Amino acid sequence: MAEYRVDELARQAGTTVRNVRAYQDRGLLSPPRRQGRVGVYSETHLARLRLIGQLLERGYTLGNIAELMAAWERGHELSAVLGLEDVVASPWSDEVPAYITLTELAELFPAADPDFVAEAIALGLLEAEGDRLRAPSPRLLHAGAELYAAGVPIDAVLGHARALRRDIERIAQRFIRLAAEHVLARYLHTDDDEPPDDDLAALIDVIRRLRPLAQMAVDAELARAMERLTLAFAGDQMSHLVDLGRLTGRGASAS
Repeated sequence: MAEYRVDELARQAGTTVRNVRAYQDRGLLSPPRRQGRVGVYSETHLARLRLIGQLLERGYTLGNIAELMAAWERGHELSAVLGLEDVVASPWSDEVPAYITLTELAELFPAADPDFVAEAIALGLLEAEGDRLRAPSPRLLHAGAELYAAGVPIDAVLGHARALRRDIERIAQRFIRLAAEHVLARYLHTDDDEPPDDDLAALIDVIRRLRPLAQMAVDAELARAMERLTLAFAGDQMSHLVDLGRLTGRGASAS
């Protein structure tokens, strides 16, 4: 196995000597083997340093990493622990964000008050990036543009987006409570024992399968509700038109 002095180790791991010593002080990195007055590090140290760097890039703090390392040393598969984080934190949508300039946005929403851009950014529908805007969900932006083109005022479009988000978050909370109470509880231990790796792997699979189920249920219920309410609305409008015809005498012959 290759051996490194501390400066060589830091260079190979893409970090600094100061960080190496800090990780040792926090117990994230084991002490080197002493060879006289020189500390000698191994490939094991290098692998641990590279793992720490990868976890830091994923947003973990040193405290989080210490907990993961402790779980690993207690016998957990690190892949199972990180796999759970991946399935929970990874995006639920495969939609690719789009970029749009202010000029292009003005073409989508002509005559709209320019202040609407700030409100759209506050809602997270748009994100400012330099001299252009990032749309995390191009489908939402397109839907808003279609409503605006159909004659819905921009304030009403943004108000609808705000209300829709509140409604959807309530639906998501119900799904989470349902899954936590009836499914996830089987894999999460309430005592001081930690779930074995087999349970962590099963939990990852359950969460992965629940994702499309939630979306399918919402899509199906939305389609059913839209069909029922649209028919009811159309019927009300037809009745109203018939009533108007009777009031003006145009519907007398039809009756």
